[in-house]
Amino acid sequence: MTSFVVHHNGQEATAEQLAPVAFAGYAHFTAMQVRGGQVRALDLHLERLRVASLELYRQALPDVQVRSYLKAAVEAGPADQSLVATIYSPAGEFSASGQGVAPQVLVRTGPPSSGPEGPLALQVVEYERVLPAIKHVGEVAKGYYLRQAVAQGFDDAAFIDRHGRLSEASIWNLAFWDGTSVIWPRADMLGGITMGILRRQLDQLGIPQKNQEVRPADIADLSGAVVMNSWTPAVPIRSIASTPLPEAPEFAALLRKAYEAEPLSGL
Repeated sequence: MTSFVVHHNGQEATAEQLAPVAFAGYAHFTAMQVRGGQVRALDLHLERLRVASLELYRQALPDVQVRSYLKAAVEAGPADQSLVATIYSPAGEFSASGQGVAPQVLVRTGPPSSGPEGPLALQVVEYERVLPAIKHVGEVAKGYYLRQAVAQGFDDAAFIDRHGRLSEASIWNLAFWDGTSVIWPRADMLGGITMGILRRQLDQLGIPQKNQEVRPADIADLSGAVVMNSWTPAVPIRSIASTPLPEAPEFAALLRKAYEAEPLSGL
């Protein structure tokens, strides 16, 4: 992907600034789609970055400062784009020092994306992410299991934990449909921004939602399933492991309606 801009703390990044973090693995990020120079759920993105910084670095930059860096990058590119904001510590990753060193912000923009159309066939893999509630960069296993799944004839991988519960997919959250309610799997996972958007907008629409454990044996009794991330609120799933899932166009349409109800806002 050809990048539109790469910024460091709100300014065009130099090679000297990028070199120390080119091979770094102790950082966290958020990803979003920009449309017409605006984004959805900016509050959720800023909260994600703030909470993760406090967890990893014991300090966080003010939201207004991070927002200014996002705005600078967006204004340097076209109206529609993808954006990834990564926060790291200049103290380095293999050190316990740096408690008083302010985190730094890298922002990369590129062409917009809307994700695959699906429907997807997901392989089931037993895997639990370290620090699952944080969107961190140490994610080699997710790419590995995605490639392994594709090599075995699937489109992607879904994860189950040590208790046999489905949690999330490689770069996706999972959502299920029982015909009347949206089911969010109960397990340790990353709560995605798109998931957050849908949950609050489904509440506004009066759509029932449940948090419950979902195991592969439960799939046959469900009426549909999707994956979602910053690209899209609903890519249909046609099967999980060897269990087929029915087409549920009304479920995908409901999630898209909820997503589109979330207003776009400027930075």
